[in-house]
Amino acid sequence: MDEKKQFRHAIEVLRQGGIVAMPTDTVYGLIAVASDSAAVDRVYQAKVRDPEQPLPLFVGSLDQAELIVEMNATARLLASLYWPGALTIVLPKRPTFRTRAAAGRDTIGVRAPADQLLREIALELGPLTGTSANIAGREETHDASGAQAQLGDVVDFIVDAAPVATGKPSTIVDVTDPAHVRVLREGEITRDALRDALAGAADVS
Repeated sequence: MDEKKQFRHAIEVLRQGGIVAMPTDTVYGLIAVASDSAAVDRVYQAKVRDPEQPLPLFVGSLDQAELIVEMNATARLLASLYWPGALTIVLPKRPTFRTRAAAGRDTIGVRAPADQLLREIALELGPLTGTSANIAGREETHDASGAQAQLGDVVDFIVDAAPVATGKPSTIVDVTDPAHVRVLREGEITRDALRDALAGAADVS
C-alpha cells in the first residue's frame, strides 16, 4: 500500500474509533480521536500508561485550540511564534470540552503540529491524542518498525511512511500563569529560546 493509501486508511480507522501509529513532526505518534473515550482508553492500554496521567492533544489551528483551552496572552504569543511546531502548551481546559485524555484534570496540553496532514485530520475529525508511539518509560519510536516492535498488534494500523520528524519530542510548557512559564519538558525548543522569545512578557523557569 503506497503512502497516500496508507494515510487515507488511517483516517478511516480513526473515524471508526480505532487507534493508529503514524509519523508526526517530532517522533512517531499514537493517534486517536480525543472525543472518543473508548479509543483514548485503548491508547492508555497500548502505552501501558498510568490512566491518571493526561495525554496531550493535537489541534489543527489556534481557533480549534480556543475551543479546548482558555488561551491567555502569553499562550497566544507562544502559539504565534511556535505553531505549527514542537511546542505543547498546557492551559486550563474549557468545561465544555470533554475528553478521557484529560484524566479528570482541569488542565490539558495542546499543540498544532508542523505536519500538515495531522492538522487536517484534527480539523476533520476533531482534536487528536498527541502522545508518542511507545510503551511508557521506554524510548520514543522514529519509524514504523520501532512502533511495531513496541506496540505490536495492540494498534489497529501502523503507517509505514518515510520519517520526516526531527527525532526530538515537543517541548511542554505550563502557561496557566501568563506571567510565569514553567518548562515541564525541554525538547525541540530550548528553555533559552523561550526566554529570548518572551523577554519582557513573562519569565521562564
